[in-house]
Amino acid sequence: MSDSRHYDAVIVGSGQGGKPLAVDLAQAGWRTALVEKDAVGGSCVNYGCTPTKTMVASARVAYLARRGADYGVQAGEASVDLEVVRRRKRDIVESFRSGSENHVKRTENLDLLRGTASFASPNTLELAGDDGPVELRADRILLNTGCRPRVPEIPGLQSVPYLNSTTIMELGEVPEHLVVLGGGYIGLEFGQMFRRFGSQVTVVQRGNQLLGREDADVAEAVAEILREDGVRVLLGSEPAEVSADRSGGVRLRLDGEQAPEVRGSHLLVATGRVPNSDTLRPEKAGLELDRRGFVRVDSRLETNLENVWALGDVKGGPQFTHISYDDYRILKQNLLEGGSATTEGRLVPYTVFIDPQLGRVGLSESEALERPSRVGVARMPMSHVARALEMDESRGFMKAVVDLESEEILGAAVLGIEGGELMSMLQLAMMGKLPYSKLRDGIFAHPTLAESLNNLFGNVEAAD
Repeated sequence: MSDSRHYDAVIVGSGQGGKPLAVDLAQAGWRTALVEKDAVGGSCVNYGCTPTKTMVASARVAYLARRGADYGVQAGEASVDLEVVRRRKRDIVESFRSGSENHVKRTENLDLLRGTASFASPNTLELAGDDGPVELRADRILLNTGCRPRVPEIPGLQSVPYLNSTTIMELGEVPEHLVVLGGGYIGLEFGQMFRRFGSQVTVVQRGNQLLGREDADVAEAVAEILREDGVRVLLGSEPAEVSADRSGGVRLRLDGEQAPEVRGSHLLVATGRVPNSDTLRPEKAGLELDRRGFVRVDSRLETNLENVWALGDVKGGPQFTHISYDDYRILKQNLLEGGSATTEGRLVPYTVFIDPQLGRVGLSESEALERPSRVGVARMPMSHVARALEMDESRGFMKAVVDLESEEILGAAVLGIEGGELMSMLQLAMMGKLPYSKLRDGIFAHPTLAESLNNLFGNVEAAD
């Protein structure tokens, strides 16, 4: 190959772990290359957190506008201009993306290379880009290639124009009836969002509850909130076949007791994500993958290949931006500071941005009950929280699990207004190993959502 370059480090993928790591390595004096085949910033900035939460905010405004009379405000009939919503989303994404890209381009010792990188050997990559193939020889290779929407094997799916989590955000008109295939975080956020934009929405879930990793009481409360918002929820419904409807929409035949079929104008497929490891040609280097295609790593994010690491979603495990960023911190400490940081024991907080939010951290109740120690559970409905009542959003509940002997907080679920922020308060207490009794007896400003922790931890009972 005529064009061959050598780097101290090559990072493949510019997501929330790869981009800051590339900048730090370059600023430390390493000759570094950051390879990106798409937009700088990865999924979060371009297709995930930033655009979706921008649209969720628009949907909440529409929801509150329609509820104006409940607050004594006569705002008239509310309607949604999805083109304006889309433009606002695009503007914010472009601002974040351009800021990230400019930061990369301003960094000395850092080359931004456009194209797809794949292994030629354990320490050599081949870059296929607009300027032809380039050989990249590297002392260290770091993989941050992320994931893409999964396409399930359902007969007829490829014959209809279905949407995924990226393409649905480019719609210019509100769908008449959106059918959402999948009752996970992505499906529920988009389902409620488009219901608030004005669509009829049906969520089809294979399992017997939404949000399969959550406790049953949490999942049922989420389902009830969605039903109150007018979302139809079909549980235990296995998709058997997809076909085009005579009216130009889609028809989804189901194996389940709740409904034999559902018809809609649009179909959103939100059945998970798969790793972008296939384009790496892992077989060329002997890179080990698990059965689902994720790159195998140890607790230090090292692969089976010497001087090759993986970070972010492509390595499997929790697929959250903040986990990718923590991967970056681990590698920065180990590569530049001589540290020995690992993923062992780290808390994994997350928020499902339905409204009201579901904030989660630590062990669920079912997971805590598997421990040998005595476990207590604190529960309280949001209708017992003064601030939630004052804001007229008292749906949901709070739950925390604790160790009754040490009083350590083991985990929490907060389904309620600003549930993610309340969860983060509990996370801080967990990080500091603060006994739950300190929150029970603490002084918090009134009337805030925080003061609900007094009453929550005054309700601790031994678990069955």
